[in-house]
Amino acid sequence: MLGFDEPSYREVMTKAGALRGRIEEVAREVTAEGYSHIFFIGSGGSYAVMFPYDDLFKQNSAIPSTCAIAAELVLTGNKSLGKGSIAIFSSLSGTTKETFEALEFCNARGVTTIALTGAEDSPIGRQATYALVNPANDENCSESIDIQLLLLTTALLNERGEYGSYPRLADTLEDMSDCLVATHEEAEDRSAAFAAKHKETSYHFCVGAGNLWGFTYNYSMCILEEMQWLHTTRVHGAEFFHGSLELIDRDTSILLIKGEDVSRPIMDRVQRFCEKYNESTTVIDTADYTLPGVPEEFRGIVAPIVIDAVTMRYTKHLEAVRDHSLSIRRYYKVVEY
Repeated sequence: MLGFDEPSYREVMTKAGALRGRIEEVAREVTAEGYSHIFFIGSGGSYAVMFPYDDLFKQNSAIPSTCAIAAELVLTGNKSLGKGSIAIFSSLSGTTKETFEALEFCNARGVTTIALTGAEDSPIGRQATYALVNPANDENCSESIDIQLLLLTTALLNERGEYGSYPRLADTLEDMSDCLVATHEEAEDRSAAFAAKHKETSYHFCVGAGNLWGFTYNYSMCILEEMQWLHTTRVHGAEFFHGSLELIDRDTSILLIKGEDVSRPIMDRVQRFCEKYNESTTVIDTADYTLPGVPEEFRGIVAPIVIDAVTMRYTKHLEAVRDHSLSIRRYYKVVEY
């Protein structure tokens, strides 16, 4: 497979699942302490990755949940944020300025902070109440972070008696490496075909919903825009019919990101529209993948992890055909801003 380091990938996925014991320990401790509000806080992609887990908490728990952009939270505050709150952060490098400042902001208010990071001795790793550490790189961190966030969220719910399927789900998540390598393999040909077709395409219209809306937001902004300098529109599938559909022409490149959760009918409706009025729609659907080792009951909930793997194939092939390295930046961490 193009640009795929399988041994490294397997190691990162296995170590992510191996954090189960530590995650369960953290969940027990914060639940025993008690909390009245949970916050999911991030910046850029690490903010978008929180969406499905904030939603999962809202759907299953009586505890209020809030997803917040780090920099804005520090300026606006939140009356519910304080002693008795827990806050979850993610930063692979552990040095993201806005995220670190938000973590300090929370610590100063007596919030119990939990950080996912690639380095225990990073600023975020050192300052968080609890650190979950799994070294990774830009090409395998998404799956690692999603595995950890899903384990953590469902472990917290389980401790409250609000997610009884946790033990079976955690068994599935402990080692997703075979499943995810198979997913990369299954996505290879269709992603190569997409990249060949869209080598010269400069604008993509991205639509997602449910627990893949956060991914859609992230793929549009952090991959296609930041890493490939492509123009995009990103819109929630439920909002597609409230203005954004007027941008669709016959040749508009549309990316439909479909999962298998209860929101699927939203994306089915968008797909029906696109099939009627567009001739350049690409449907990236987790239902098209075999997911060996994943029980049917969990296909919907693991969709963010699966879509991470699928779209990395699309990303690597776009990088190759466009001769545009994913590591090139003009401004991000290059100039002062």
